[in-house]
Amino acid sequence: MARAPRTQLEDRPTTKRIGALRALYPFVKPYGGQVLAALLALVLTASISLILPVAVRRVVDGFQAGAELLDQYFAAALVIIALLALGTGARYYLVTRLGERVVADIRKAVFDRVLGMSPAFFERIMTGEVISRITTDTTLILSVIGSSVSVALRNVMILIGGMAMLLLTSAKLSGLVLLVVPVVIVPIVVLGRRLRVLGRENQDWIANSAGSATEALLSAQTVQAFTHEPQSRAEFADVTERSFVSARRRISTRAVMTVIVIFLIFSGVVGVLWVGARDVRLNVMTVGELVQFVIYAVMVAGGVGALSEIWGEIQRAAGATERLAELLGADDPVRDPASPQLLPRPVCGEIGFENVTFHYPSRPAASALDAVTLKIAPGETVALVGPSGAGKTTMIQLIQRFWDPEQGRVTLDGYDLRDLARADFRHAIALVPQDPVIFATTARENIRFGRPEASDADVEDAARAAHAHDFLMALPEGYNSYVGERGVMLSGGQKQRIAIARAILRDAPVLLLDEATSALDSESEGLVQAAVERLASGRTTVIVAHRLATVKRADRIVVFDQGRIVAQGTHEALVAEGGLYARLARLQFTTGLEIE
Repeated sequence: MARAPRTQLEDRPTTKRIGALRALYPFVKPYGGQVLAALLALVLTASISLILPVAVRRVVDGFQAGAELLDQYFAAALVIIALLALGTGARYYLVTRLGERVVADIRKAVFDRVLGMSPAFFERIMTGEVISRITTDTTLILSVIGSSVSVALRNVMILIGGMAMLLLTSAKLSGLVLLVVPVVIVPIVVLGRRLRVLGRENQDWIANSAGSATEALLSAQTVQAFTHEPQSRAEFADVTERSFVSARRRISTRAVMTVIVIFLIFSGVVGVLWVGARDVRLNVMTVGELVQFVIYAVMVAGGVGALSEIWGEIQRAAGATERLAELLGADDPVRDPASPQLLPRPVCGEIGFENVTFHYPSRPAASALDAVTLKIAPGETVALVGPSGAGKTTMIQLIQRFWDPEQGRVTLDGYDLRDLARADFRHAIALVPQDPVIFATTARENIRFGRPEASDADVEDAARAAHAHDFLMALPEGYNSYVGERGVMLSGGQKQRIAIARAILRDAPVLLLDEATSALDSESEGLVQAAVERLASGRTTVIVAHRLATVKRADRIVVFDQGRIVAQGTHEALVAEGGLYARLARLQFTTGLEIE
């Protein structure tokens, strides 16, 4: 089923004015010198264009003059044309370079902003839509800054200058031209507003199409495994068709506006030319003056027509700017404090949960954590166990401050995480997630992701510690083998061992393992478990696991159920105590079943 063409992020009133383009000013401001140079080139080319008709009039009226004077007129015309060519080339270079520079800055600013957003942001907008905004919307802005604005200003100057020259050439004919102008402007303004609305709607549907495609392609194997291709194709086709219908409405409106404007403009030119031809026959004006007037009239008419075309582009760019401004101004509930405290080094790794209550925004009725209090000592290995949805992974996410608790606080070495810069305390944390993230690069660079400045020897030592060295050396190019998008060329266990090697390389005082051995076979699990135990030595380690066999040696096991801590202690003590843990342990160790 097709999604609505607007996300929750966009559900707020939007301006219907071109003023939305003011959001581009901060990006243009640093390049004031380039803007000034482009404006000078623009003024030069517009001025030369306005001089050309005068040169043409002199040539036409000078046919009866001597050959020497006529040669001078033609020579002057060539000089004017050369200056026009140079000015136009300079204007194109300066404006296009400015557009590319500004759009590159916008793309970086949007990416930088979105990359640091908390998970709450991505609950409201699809990743594909963000990518569409960074690419498609910025391309629209590029066309405006790098072309449309320059052409619009040039045509405005020619329009104003041309009207002035028309008055100087023939006040009578100019009056007739002025009668046509208001008639032309009305459809431009009225239909232009409609174009902006349609342009914004079209961009929304394009973003939805990109989001739908990205989601399906990133899950291609799952789609194929469940033979869901027909439904996925139908959903994408529906969204794409809606995008086309929206684009067709926009194109139709613009085509109608173009027909009306061109007809009105050139009808006026024909009428004025008819009156001018009668004045020439009555010797009221010369042939050269009529030619000059006609050229200026065509320039003015062309300027108005071009502005009508450009207006639609500017309207679309205004909508694109709104969408990008929404990303740049999007509210993130998790943000760094204005004056963050510095986490003292070295980090000891003491973690504290003090009466923490938390609900996910998408599930406000269900408590993910309910008044949880837990202290983890420096160097202690604590395992979090319990049924799915009990709150274990939420604990891991709160330690990294992907979310903030609604009540209580989470601390590291006694400091409330909300008082620290996220980049500061996250340097002290290494993570092995349940679904390891493998990037589309080499195996070596995937491990080096944990510590970018690490040497090749450090990378290989980490791989050995994670028991990944042997399978990596067996790859066609060893550590330099390309592993494909999301590691499609690796098995689940191989991905997990690379993720563990990455965490080992990071060498952080706090280690978070969220189902770190879930994708490993029994032999690999035993090897990695030994590596994890060596890695955890001297570090504060928090382990989330369904397989209780992997946490039996933890210093302390904390049992969760429905967002609360219901028991804690060693494996032996909890089994002897009975209760939920004993029941789960009996279920696993007697039947081999994992906790689900």
